[in-house]
This record gives sequence, C-alpha cells and structure tokens, in this order.
Amino acid sequence: MRPRVEEVRIQGLGVIDEAVLVLSPGFNVLTGETGAGKTMVVTGLGLLFGGRADPARVRPGSDKTTVEGTLLVDPQGRVAQQVQDVGGVIEDRELIISRTVSAEGRSRAWLGGRAVPVGTLTYLAEDLVAVHGQMDQQRLLQPGRQRAALDRYAGEDLVKPMRAYENVYKRHKQVADQLAELTARAQERAREADLLKFGLEEVERADPKPGEDGELREEVERLSHADSLRNAAETAHRALLGDPMSSEQIMQDAVTLVGQARTAVEAVREFDPVLAGIADRLAEAGYLISDVATELASYAESVEADPVRLSVVQERQAVLAGLVRKYGQDTGVVLAWAAQAALRVAELEGDDERIDDLTREHDELTGRLTELAAELTRIRTAAAERFGRAVTEELTALAMPHARVVVDLTAAGDFGPHGVDEIELRMSPHPASPPLPLNKGASGGELSRVMLAIEVVFAGADPVPTFVFDEVDAGVGGKAAVEIGRRLAQLARTAQVIVVTHLPQVAAFADQHLVVEKAGDGSVVRSGVVALDKDSRARELSRMLAGMEDSELGRAHAEELLAIAAADKA
Repeated sequence: MRPRVEEVRIQGLGVIDEAVLVLSPGFNVLTGETGAGKTMVVTGLGLLFGGRADPARVRPGSDKTTVEGTLLVDPQGRVAQQVQDVGGVIEDRELIISRTVSAEGRSRAWLGGRAVPVGTLTYLAEDLVAVHGQMDQQRLLQPGRQRAALDRYAGEDLVKPMRAYENVYKRHKQVADQLAELTARAQERAREADLLKFGLEEVERADPKPGEDGELREEVERLSHADSLRNAAETAHRALLGDPMSSEQIMQDAVTLVGQARTAVEAVREFDPVLAGIADRLAEAGYLISDVATELASYAESVEADPVRLSVVQERQAVLAGLVRKYGQDTGVVLAWAAQAALRVAELEGDDERIDDLTREHDELTGRLTELAAELTRIRTAAAERFGRAVTEELTALAMPHARVVVDLTAAGDFGPHGVDEIELRMSPHPASPPLPLNKGASGGELSRVMLAIEVVFAGADPVPTFVFDEVDAGVGGKAAVEIGRRLAQLARTAQVIVVTHLPQVAAFADQHLVVEKAGDGSVVRSGVVALDKDSRARELSRMLAGMEDSELGRAHAEELLAIAAADKA
C-alpha cells in the first residue's frame, strides 16, 4: 500500500483556532472565503513535514502552534523502517506525526510517539509528500530529484544499463581509491621498508637463537661465581666421601657412616621384617651418596674461572639485549618480529607491481564506464525529448500555450554514481525566451502549473504518494481551469492530492470537498474545516461562481460543473 495522510489537526496557526481535516485517498480540495485560512492549512502540512517554523504564524493569544497528522503506512515499507530506526511506533498501520512551534520560536517534533529532530521529518517527507505552493516549489527544483524523476520516466529501457553501470562504477571507485592511497603513500611505504630492512639486517647479523638469552644469563652466573661453585662442590664431595689424600681423619665421611649403619642393621634383619626394610633403604642411600659424590667430583673438575669466556658471553648478551630493547621482550619475540617484518617488506616491495595491475584495471574500467555512461546518456536524451514534449502539451492545456519545457543534459566533469549526466528542467515562457531553470523561467502561479504538468506526466513513475498544490490555478479561469481540475483528478488516480483553490471548475473534480468556514470576527471557528455533502457542495460552488450561494443560476451552473466532472472522471 502507498502511504497517505488520513487526518490533520491544526491548533493556533494564523487565523485558525482549531481545525480538523479528514482526507480521502484521492483528490481533496480545500476552499473558503479569502482570509479564512486555506493557505494556513498548507502551512500546517508544511510544518508537519519539517517545514520552516515561523513564530509570527502562531495565532495571537496562543502560546504555540500545534499540528498533528495521522498517516496510513505499510508496516513493512520504507517509511515504517525509517520510523522504527528512530524508535517510533506504528499501531494498526497508523503513524502519528506531531509538530509544535512556540510563540518564542522554539520548535519540537515527534514521530511515532518519539521526540526527534525536525530534520528527521524533512528526511521522511522525501518519501511522503511533495508540496507545490506559491513560495514552496523545492522538491522538483533539486537536481538530484530531477535526475531521479527522469530516470523513472525512462522506465525499463534504463534499468539494465543502469544496473551494469552501477556495478562497474562501484569497482572503478574501489580501484581508484586503492590507487590513490598507494600512490600517495609511496614515500611513506619506502621509509617503512627501509626501517624494516635495517632491523632485519641487525637481527640477521646477530643471528639469535630461541632461548639463547636465558642460556647466556645462566652461563654468566656460572663464570662469575666459578671459584665459589668449585669450592662448594669440593667441600660437599669431601663430606660425602672424605679426602683420601689427607692423613687427618677428624671426622668420618657420610659414605662410611651410612655403611656402618647398614652393617649394624644387616646383622639382625632376619629377626624383624621392618628392620630388613630399613637395611634395604640404607643400602640405597649408600649408592645414592656415592653417585652424588662422583657427580660433585666431576662438576668440581669442570668448573674453572675463564675471564676470556666471561667477556665473550657478556658481549653476546649486550648484542641480544639491544635487539630485545628494539624488537621484543626476548629472543623468541625478536625472531617472531623478524618473520613478520620480512612478510611486510615483501608486501611493500610488491606495491609497485600492485600499482601497475590496478592501473591497468582502472583503465579497463574507465573504458567500460565510458561506454555505459554513453548508453545512459542516449536513453536519457530520448526520454528527455519525450518528457519535454509531454509537459509542453500539458502546459498548452493549462493556459500556457507558448511555454516550452525542456530537459537539459550536460556532461559532468567525472563519473558519478548515476552516470555523467547533470539533469536540469528548464522552461521557456515564450518562443523568444531562452530556456531558463524552472525557478527563474516562471512566476509563482506559472510554476505551480508547470509543476502540475510535470507531476501529471510523471504520474505512476513518481514514488511520492501525496501531492499538495496551493492555488495552482492562480491567474487562470474558464477552460484552462477545467483542464487543471481534470489533470489533478488524473494525478489522483495514482496518488493522494490536496489542493487549495478559488476556482469552482477545479473544485468540481474533487473526490472530497473541504471548506474553511470564516467566523464573523475574522477568525476560524473551532473545527472550522468541514466536509461537504452533495447539496452543500453545490451551494459552495455556487458561492464560488456567483458570490451568492443561494443564486438559482449559480446553483444550476454548479450542478452542471459537478456533472461534467463526474462524467469526465467516469
């Protein structure tokens, strides 16, 4: 389903005290006497969708203006997703949007019950509403919108080439970004490679081994305390085995004492198993002490003070300490750094080859993009010619017989995400005038008619579900007014249309006719916007025709207009 505005409540805006608009999904027309506040309704809709807040519009005596809108939306659609992204809630397909403007100029907005920046409403409005008023013709004046609208108008002819272009453009941009980065960082990469090579040369010269720094620390300790270690080993050896070279036997050695203990126990072991076990353990102790004593003797012989070797080891320690200080906590980490550095150097040195490969791919993609962009331009040019003719024909029927609308395609300086075409709608108000941008080639009233013609031509291709026209019929009457009404009704077949008008010929084509009632003191009564039935509608058209709602001639003319419009729509 397409979103649409279901109801709008306005309080304290301009001459409006309070008004409620219940809108149909088709063609809604809003009429009323001059000064009744019809344009304020359009202003209220503008505020609802992020329009500029003017505190001067706050009704005298009110502290703020409040506008609240109820919209029907698809719970699975794009609008619903945008609401959910900001934390808003949609209940039973109904979305509530609210905007307040204080007399001091403070503005606040709510979306689905969640307070949001006003800019969020503006962003949301791009998918919801297009306002065409005397002072508000911004939507289709934006180049991006004009390009998107023309592309939709071009239809299926453009879909496949555009998809191919977008895919190539995406890769082209990736390659261009990579090339730019590699080229810009050439010197930086060279410096990085030099530093890594210097470090690798240091590591290669030192040729560290895993765990070598720990082994060196142990060797330094041994060499630094060689005398103490040898003396300790010799003392322990004498304690265990004695000194066979000494004639003094001040104390017996450990092996002799354990042997004596074993001999004493062995003599009586057969009388008690417990004592036999102890005898066995004494035998094991004797063997163990002998082995330890042998190892101590060997160790004592191997330990010797070697100042030259100590100096060599300490120098090696200093070399490894320098590497560890620069590249890691120990030699294992240093070796791991060297392995990673070697890979990085290979990567950096391979960038030149990578640049060559990317340059070739970039050139190939550029050629492909050029071909695809030319195809897009060809399709758009054909669509632009059809579109210009169609809008010009519409303007002829809308009392602008000499006006001509063209679509100007110019080549951009570089590839863009949608091709190389810059799109601009231009209008020539008469044959002697060169085509100018829409906002310069037409007056306010003319611009509204131009926008109506454009929207009618775009109908079905434009995704915007609601169109608002404020006095699109300014400066016309008679047959041209009927044509405006007919085209608004045509547009309402595919979208919701809300129109403020003074012309009965336009109002007659509406599906829903709303009147802003004006109180005697110049203000609008509470709930001053009312929906008309068939009889009251003829009465209002009679007032608009003759200025007298009770005129029989005016009423007959009004009924005739309603019949013509109904037959035309049927």
